[in-house]
Order: sequence, then C-alpha cells, then structure tokens
Amino acid sequence: MAILGIVGAGGFAREIMPLARMVDIGKPIDRFYFVVEDGDTSASVNGLPCMQESQFLALKEERYFNIGIGDSRLRQRIVTKYTASGCLPVSLQAPDVVAYDDVQVGDGAVLCARSMITSNARIGKYFHANIYSYVAHDCVIGDYVTFAPGVHCNGHVVIDDHAYIGTGVVLKHGSPDKPLRIGAGAVVGMGAVVTKDVPAGATVVGNPARVFDR
Repeated sequence: MAILGIVGAGGFAREIMPLARMVDIGKPIDRFYFVVEDGDTSASVNGLPCMQESQFLALKEERYFNIGIGDSRLRQRIVTKYTASGCLPVSLQAPDVVAYDDVQVGDGAVLCARSMITSNARIGKYFHANIYSYVAHDCVIGDYVTFAPGVHCNGHVVIDDHAYIGTGVVLKHGSPDKPLRIGAGAVVGMGAVVTKDVPAGATVVGNPARVFDR
C-alpha cells in the first residue's frame, strides 16, 4: 500500500495536490493527504484529509511526499526529516509542461502549469517552477531554488542553491564564457530585470535590478 503526502495545506500546497493525484510512481497510490506540522486536522481541504506530521512519519505503509512550501530552508529541513524516516520524494509535473532535449531535473521538483524548460538545462533537487515560468538553454540551477509565477530565465544563467526569483522577473541572457549568476540565497524582487550578477545573500529590485539596502 502506498500513500502520498503533500507537506503543507496553504495556497501552493492546494495548487499542487491535483498534480500529485496524477503522478505515476509505478504502482497505485491508495490515499492522499495534506500533511501539517500542527493545527486542526479534523476538516478536509478541497475534499482531502489532513494529517499531523508525526502521524504521517509513523505510518508503516510506503510513504511518498512532495512539499508545497515556498521557504527553501524549511523545505530542506523537511526533506532531511522525511527521508530519515524512510519517506520517498516524488516530482510533480503538470501535463502541459514542456521540456526539450537533454534536460536534467533533480528529485522532488514541482513544475507547474505552463512552465517550460528548453534544451541542455541542469536543475537541482526540490526546484519549484511556478505557473508560466521558463528556463532556457544551457542554464544551471542549484538545489532548493524557487521560481514564483512568470519568471523568465534566459540562456546561460547560473542560479545557486536557495535563491528565490520573484514573480515576473527577467534574467538577462548570459554567454558561454560569462553566464549571468544569481548567488546562493539571493532574492530577486518581483518584476526585477537582472542584467548583472547578484551576490550571494543579496536582495535586488528594480529595472535594472540593484541591491536593496534595508
């Protein structure tokens, strides 16, 4: 018997549960749950039950999971906890996702509706590509990277682990000898147009994007 849990019950978790119900793991999935760390689990969410995390991790059935939470550091902590408990990650992909030649995507990804990956892209673990986002040719994306809706990631861009790319961002095309680089843990604010490298941990906003001093 196999069960699948989407960790979280907020907006993004509810958006990806329909993708979970379509996933093919090579065997029937008997039950689907929204899995929450705490809170009331007596009511259903969109017709499906909620379960406490402690209960899900204690189940004896074969357990699969994906994570409907935007915070990449929290995603990483959840992955560590769930895999240590014997849970297996699944990747979720909408039926209309387009991926071209020689594309590699790591475990636990979420590729939402109308998202696209063109050719020769390398993408790490637990990547989130929200609706209408694309990754163009020869991009290299690290682990736990998050794309909000409508991100335009043009060719020859390198994005390091835990970067967050906001809604409607445009990442300028790099070149084979000098790719555009978004550093680890960087945040690119909504609607920014990035024409230069973004340092690790920095927040950039605007057109052209500049470091935001808080």
